[in-house]
Amino acid sequence: DESVAVSAAAVAHAAGAGGNEAAPQDMRTARDKLQRANVAMTVKDYPLALSLAREAQVDAQLAEARALSNKARKAADVLRDDNRVLREEIERKTK
Repeated sequence: DESVAVSAAAVAHAAGAGGNEAAPQDMRTARDKLQRANVAMTVKDYPLALSLAREAQVDAQLAEARALSNKARKAADVLRDDNRVLREEIERKTK
């Protein structure tokens, strides 16, 4: 039960971080494995449920990492553009 709950929290956290947009396949895989883990729990196949829950958690963490990476890349692009504009402005004023 605990592993399935932790995995569910990881999936929700990844979705909140933008995983659905940044890594939709990873999120689908995580949700599928989480659902299968819940089914395994209901039929009392605890080893399978544990394995699927752990895999779902890893897939969710991957989706979250991809989302955070995309956000960082976008922020770096904005900063690079801002620096370029600032350099151009400095060069224009010094001429």
